[in-house]
Amino acid sequence: MQRGSFLAVITALFLGSSAIAFADDSRPAEPAVIRNHVRLTQAGARQVLDAALAQARKMDLAVNISVVDDGGHLFAFARMDGARPGSIYTSMTKATTAALIRKETGPIPTEDNLNTHLSLAVENAATVSGGKFTTLKGGVPIIVDGQVVGAVGVGGATGEQDREIARAGVAALAKESARE
Repeated sequence: MQRGSFLAVITALFLGSSAIAFADDSRPAEPAVIRNHVRLTQAGARQVLDAALAQARKMDLAVNISVVDDGGHLFAFARMDGARPGSIYTSMTKATTAALIRKETGPIPTEDNLNTHLSLAVENAATVSGGKFTTLKGGVPIIVDGQVVGAVGVGGATGEQDREIARAGVAALAKESARE
């Protein structure tokens, strides 16, 4: 191996997996910038929140509702009158988890597919994440044009009720974005 190539490999290893050494200075044919990335706006987050609030009222439930962006960062939040304060954080965690795993939250080992090792792994992942990961039902990703743009999490009712409220919020945005 030539000295220059060796140094490039060592540098790449030292800087981490994001640094790539190219012996002949060739670059892959990847774009330097991702274009046409769909993003959730404040108006969209508010629309999800309002529709979820309407569904909760229709079901006569008092819940906490969090809407996050695609990275799991809080974008909009509402605590309904009478909603349990302890469910505030739960709603945020459900939304964050749904955004980051890119699917609805819920038990990973289902009743049909009970796996003790997987169950323990999920519990450990929740612990290691500092409480930012959950398998509780009620987190639903917001998907527009095949891209996850955020998620909504609901806490304060049963898991099924939380999920129903979250889905109502997502459905309202999907209906609106289909018109645009």
